Amino acid sequence: MHSFRILGKPVRFRRVAAFGGLGLGLSLGLTGCIPGVEKPELSLEVPASYRAAAKGDADAAVPALAWWRGFRSPELTGLMESAQQYNLDIAVAIAQIVQADAQTGVSGAALLPSISGSANAERQKVATGSSSSLGGSSGTFSQYNLGLSASYIVDFWGKNRATLSASEESATASRYNREVVALTTMATVANTYFQVLAAQDQIKATRRNLAAAERILALIKSQFAGGTASQLDLSQQEALVATQRAAIPPLEVTLGQNTAALALLVARAPADFSVRGGSTTQISVPRITPGMPSELLYQRPDVRQAEAQLAASNFSVDAARAAFFPQIQLTGTTGFQSAALASLFAPGAWYYTLAAGLTQPLFDGFLLESQFKLAKGQQLQNLQAYRKAVLSAFADVEKALIALQKYTLQERLQSDVVAASRKAFEVSETQLRGGTVNLITVLQTQQTLFTAELNLVSVRLNKLLAASSLFQALGGGWTPAGTLATAVP
Repeated sequence: MHSFRILGKPVRFRRVAAFGGLGLGLSLGLTGCIPGVEKPELSLEVPASYRAAAKGDADAAVPALAWWRGFRSPELTGLMESAQQYNLDIAVAIAQIVQADAQTGVSGAALLPSISGSANAERQKVATGSSSSLGGSSGTFSQYNLGLSASYIVDFWGKNRATLSASEESATASRYNREVVALTTMATVANTYFQVLAAQDQIKATRRNLAAAERILALIKSQFAGGTASQLDLSQQEALVATQRAAIPPLEVTLGQNTAALALLVARAPADFSVRGGSTTQISVPRITPGMPSELLYQRPDVRQAEAQLAASNFSVDAARAAFFPQIQLTGTTGFQSAALASLFAPGAWYYTLAAGLTQPLFDGFLLESQFKLAKGQQLQNLQAYRKAVLSAFADVEKALIALQKYTLQERLQSDVVAASRKAFEVSETQLRGGTVNLITVLQTQQTLFTAELNLVSVRLNKLLAASSLFQALGGGWTPAGTLATAVP
């Protein structure tokens, strides 16, 4: 008896008693001990609620399928629909479903008999005697054969059935993978579109601030010409204007690159693709309720995918275990055989054979034992991957909830900063025109306003990204009760 531990639970390997004679007993002794079928425990920790969730959100419904409509952006909705239809990553995932279904057919073929037909005609000349040149006789013979042959492996130990079940679970996992890819693509489209809007907002703010700085520069130039401003004042303001002007090209790079990324997501050539965009202020953030953490095990397609992969590995272990037992094969042939084609289908030309065989490896260089260990290792790997997928799902929701709450608060506070900074700049500009304030104060209020406005755009972008991440973390965009992805592109 041998044992080892998986997650603290002993898993025993026990020898199977010999049966069917000395040869089978010897074979079991040579191939080693045959393992048991105990499954490792999941040992999942599922919290009762989310720490960062608002009170009363536990009973709320899961996100809607078209969750992006909650942002109330027609252009974003159009991009999402285009990505669902044309995205190449989704197309690859659908092609993988086709492969998985085909593999299921390959695995299922072993459960059915194999039947083949044959037909041949043979003509042969045979010489008799020591040599035909020395007076020996010769003869010509014809042989015609038409038959069918069939073979079937009796799946007495369930090896082929377990292999088929593993392939079916893998096909299910490929369908969940398609949902994972689609959900990731939708979130990426939303995030990229929000980054386009943020870049446009930053460009607008920078150009607006540049116009204000140039207005102040014109005033200082007028004062310098009148002798009321120094060369230092003029140079400082010129440096500020140049700084604002130099900040625009990097923002245009961000805008152009994100637009090109959007084109790829909807399978369009960047040269023929454009985004109208607008402003992050035009995007509404819908109220998102996370529900119960236990519901996440069914809402997240990646968790369901990991679950299917674990189930497939469990069946693979069963198949590897069944390989230790003998293989029983039935074969049969039937047909017609005659020396004359005209009498091929005569009653006397019919023949048949039936055979049954049992095959048991006696020594295979520990191949079966190594294959079983490989299957157990893959089972343990998929078990840990499933546990990580569940815990990662909980963590993703918590992180997104925290980010959305805090960035919403920061947006409100930063808006107050912008309002106060704009008021201070307007007052300083008025006083500068009246000659009652020095240029250092004006420069400080300008830079404070410029920084505050750019920070506000960044905060709004972070809030939108947090909302998109929360939808993705909750598995928005698909429903476990719906039909999984088909294999039709």
